Formats: sequence, C-alpha cells, structure tokens
Amino acid sequence: MSDMSLEKLTETETAMRSYLQRIATGPELSKDISLQEARHGMQLILDGRADSVQAGVFLIALRMKRESDDEVRGILEAIREATIRVEAAVDHVLEMADPYDGFNRTLPASPFLPAVLAACGVPSFCHGVQSMGPKFGATHHQVLRAAGVAVDLTPKDLASRLEDPAIGWGYIDQSRFCPKLYNLSELRRLIVKRPAITTTEVLAGPVTGRKATHLMTGFVHKPYPRVYALLARHAGYESALLVRGTEGGIIPSLRQSGKIWHYHQQGEEKEVDIEPAALGIRQQLRAVPLPDHLPGYRKKTDGVATGIDPAAIAAEAAHAGIEALEGKAGASFDSLVYSAALCLWHLGKHPSLSDAASAARQALESGQALKHFKRG
Repeated sequence: MSDMSLEKLTETETAMRSYLQRIATGPELSKDISLQEARHGMQLILDGRADSVQAGVFLIALRMKRESDDEVRGILEAIREATIRVEAAVDHVLEMADPYDGFNRTLPASPFLPAVLAACGVPSFCHGVQSMGPKFGATHHQVLRAAGVAVDLTPKDLASRLEDPAIGWGYIDQSRFCPKLYNLSELRRLIVKRPAITTTEVLAGPVTGRKATHLMTGFVHKPYPRVYALLARHAGYESALLVRGTEGGIIPSLRQSGKIWHYHQQGEEKEVDIEPAALGIRQQLRAVPLPDHLPGYRKKTDGVATGIDPAAIAAEAAHAGIEALEGKAGASFDSLVYSAALCLWHLGKHPSLSDAASAARQALESGQALKHFKRG
C-alpha cells in the first residue's frame, strides 16, 4: 500500500490494521495486544465499524495464536459493555449457560434446571440463541419454545420473573440482551471455528442480583476452568461453578466420576471430585440418549451421527424434561437432580451434596418444580 493510500485510512481502519499486523503474522511471529486494544477491536466489530473481512481475521487470528488473558478479558469487557443489563430486586441470582451451539448427541435436560432451582429458593436463569454454529444443535431456546415457554423476554421482563417467588426463573435470548453480538451470527458461521466470543458470551450478565450474581457454565477441555474463573472474577461474579459436562454442558456424566471447579467471594478456584453414586444416581448412561426413532438417527462407534434435525431433538428433550418435572424416574430426572444438587451445595444451601440431592428430588417429586416451570 502506498503512503498516499495509508494517509486515506480511517481511524477504524488504522486501528484494525495495527491489531492485525501484530496478531496475524503466523505461529512464530504473532504478538499479543493489550486488554484495551482487544476491547477496542471487539467494540469496532460489535458496532459494525470494522470491515467484515478484518473482523473475521481478527477473531480467527486471536484463536490461532491462542488468546492471552488480557485479550480475552478485553473481548469480554466489550461484550458486557454492549449488553443491556438490569438488576433484579432479589439479593442473589444464578446465571447459567450451556454452549450456545447446542446439543446433537444427547437430549439436553439443562433447560429445565432453572425451574428446579427456583423451586428450591434460588432465582435462576439461562440464556442462549435459537441456533449457532459450528454445531447447530438443539439449544435452550429451541427446547423451551417446544415446551411452550416464552423465549422473547427482555432483561426487564426476566428480572420481573426472578423477583416473583412463584416463578423465580426464566430464559433470555442473546437477540434481546445483546443485539450487537447476536448480529455477528452470520460472521461466526462463515469463520466456522469457535472464536473467543464463544467463551466470553456466556458471561454477558444481562440480569444481576442486588448483592451478588453467581455463574454456572460448562466446558470440555482441561484449560478452560482457569480461563472461565479468570473471566468470572474479572466480570465481578461473586462465585462460579464450572462443570466438565457432557457435550460441554453443565450436567456431568451420570455414570462415572467427574470434576467441577468452583470459587467463592472471588477467591481462587478449587477442583472437586464428584461421584454420581454418592448422590444416589446409578445410571448406565452418560446422559439422556437420543431416541432411535428420530429421523437421521444412526449409531456410530464414536457416538451419534449429527444429521438429525435439531428441532426434532428439541421436541424430544422438551417431552423428556416435562416428564422429569412430573417426577418420572429416568436419565432426565437424574440429570436435574445431579446438576441442581451441585448448584445448591455450591451456593451453601445444603452442607453436603447428598443433602442437596435430596432437596432437588423433593422439589421434583412434590410437583413444586413443575409448578414453577408452568408459571414461567
């Protein structure tokens, strides 16, 4: 590019050019940028001021060189600044997030977890999108919509539901609390690989508690507990519960020992071994299986084929989830008991995981969780 052409660059183009020249120079020469620069680059992308090609290169170049702690914190700050945020008139709120790209190997039970926790006295909500790549699986949005739940709440609407002790839970879509981020869905589809947005969007925090907000999210790969704990403390979450769950979700395997990481009062995260049998859960299944009558279903040695319509998975998950809320025994019921017990114990509602599991079972078997769900 000639000196004359360089003189014609806009402030945005100059900034993005500077960032890309440092982060996109290959595995040997790429350099980190500062927190402020990462935040600014993400702000330019969210505001639609950055060229779409440069936006894609910015996100994928950060991933390819691996984001530094400052870079991922900067991206999170930009997302939270673009998020519509409301404080609910309750002291404590639990925010939970599964992977935004959904599930395609199992039926997710987690969309029904907030209602169980609400029945146990914990105002809770989940968030997500209708559909997201690269997996394009069944999401909380799709499952709850199939179950007849409103999925178009605003942050103010959600706060009102959390404040109502007869409800105490809800779902909110990214399209309502952070439209600028939601508008990047097509860009994310085109770049295919998961950018840092995938990690940071689960900490958007659209609704907070008066005294404290607590985070629950899931992961697959071992480096993520440190990263999520780092981000959660940076965002101001009083506590965080990080679960190594099936398909990266918030529900651990039902048939084998697992691990969680958690912190309190913004302290250091601690690793904890968990055992489903200690909570009275004895399943031969890792998670709620896909019914074999689903169109496109076929067993594979390494799992289940991904050609199944996510809407069909969502419909089956909605049916299974409601049955669990009705007290029907099975993998969905055990999934809700397990994940609710982890939350109740983590939040100090019960002294042991077994006591917390008993409380979760009571909420399901008494019909209280179902009442809270229907009121939502």
